[in-house]
Amino acid sequence: MISTFLAEHAPLVPIGFWVALAVATGVAWLLHRLRLRGVLLGLSGLSFVAALVLTLLPDGARSGGVTCTVQFSVPFQGIDTLANIALLLPLALFLSVATNRPLTVLAGTVALSVAIEVVQALAPALGRRCDTNDWFMNTVGALLGAVIALTIHAIDRRRRAAFVLD
Repeated sequence: MISTFLAEHAPLVPIGFWVALAVATGVAWLLHRLRLRGVLLGLSGLSFVAALVLTLLPDGARSGGVTCTVQFSVPFQGIDTLANIALLLPLALFLSVATNRPLTVLAGTVALSVAIEVVQALAPALGRRCDTNDWFMNTVGALLGAVIALTIHAIDRRRRAAFVLD
């Protein structure tokens, strides 16, 4: 369903990705600046639920036994790549900004991606496919979210230090 939509609108996917990334970054920065930690935590929860729904909702496309595609290539192109990067990026971004613990959040988000792939491999009735490239791209997205959060916190610390010195 989502793959079909992305394939039908392939030229717009990269634009949508960068716009969504800019909006999420702006929202995270603004909520941090306004000290609305509860809203950031709420957005983290919504991002978590969205990731679970998008990856574990049955689609009935696969039958058969337990399988996982192990790939040794780095897929830095294609619409599936951007979708996988975008999947856990908001969770890592919002939760890292809310908690100021980007490394802990990154580790948890990577573990979540592993858990999702394991469930997809062990539950063929879901109709989902386990793929190491999905995990890798989810990890890239989580890392990007954590780096953006680190940047937001660094800018805030610098701004506060400049304010104290003035």
